[in-house]
Amino acid sequence: MILTVTLNTALDITYRVRSLRPHATHRVSEVTERPGGKGVNVARVLAALGHPVTVTGFAGGGTGRAVRDALGAVPGVVDALVPTGGTTRRTVAVVDERSGDTTQLNEPGPTIAPAEWAAFLAAFEDLLPAAAAVALCGSLPPGVPVGAYAGLIRTARAAGVPVLLDTSGEPLRRGLAARPDLIKPNAEELAELTGSHEPTRATQDARRRGAHAVVASLGAQGLLAVTPEGHWRATPPARVHGNPTGAGDSVAAGLLSGLVEQLPWPARLTRATALSAATVGAPVAGEFDRAVYEELLARVAVSGEVSAA
Repeated sequence: MILTVTLNTALDITYRVRSLRPHATHRVSEVTERPGGKGVNVARVLAALGHPVTVTGFAGGGTGRAVRDALGAVPGVVDALVPTGGTTRRTVAVVDERSGDTTQLNEPGPTIAPAEWAAFLAAFEDLLPAAAAVALCGSLPPGVPVGAYAGLIRTARAAGVPVLLDTSGEPLRRGLAARPDLIKPNAEELAELTGSHEPTRATQDARRRGAHAVVASLGAQGLLAVTPEGHWRATPPARVHGNPTGAGDSVAAGLLSGLVEQLPWPARLTRATALSAATVGAPVAGEFDRAVYEELLARVAVSGEVSAA
């Protein structure tokens, strides 16, 4: 199975309005609720691809119960969330149907007590022996040490389990020192990490800082990968309009599934790019339009070269 870690799980709420205007009252045409947080989104996409997934992290309060109830209805996903005394956060996405733009509102999450963090660490170690790969995803809730991901990476590496790290800011900076197998920053996160806005230079710099491989998500421009095996660029054939929330999580799912299936890098990048674009075309994060995905698989362009032996 693949293990996804979402320390700051959420209940994702998506509102659709005809046109979002500041200082105005809006009629909502549609409301959807889904279990969320980056790792939960990754897990749902992996399960849809046919991979068994276990989800861990924290859940608490009425919102946490709603998240767990919804996860229990997702085929292929096992709930291993650790209880917390606080209340799981909500995230609200408001989709402007006229423009296609999305406005996101993210709550901070519950404060995690030291005893709860210790309980999570014990659960994480217990889950590792059955894991083919681990995804560490998203923000850290209050109370969790800023170096938490670095510690989890070291624990997974000691168990021989490859790790994908998908976070930002100081947790990413510290996590790199533990040498994760793969990081997946977007352009903004990459620039914040390296100080460079030139994608190729920034991606190479990020790898020098400790990551075994770096795949930069560049939005509609596709993916840029720098790995020990070579470097590649994957580009979708056309821009897909819709809700971009969760597109990066689908990239992580594509890369992880390719890793455990031992696909060559071009095939992993093709899958990840097609999944990302198909997620933009879906109504909510953690889902993808399968028809768009299958159509794009044959049309994603991948260029690059294999490193010299």
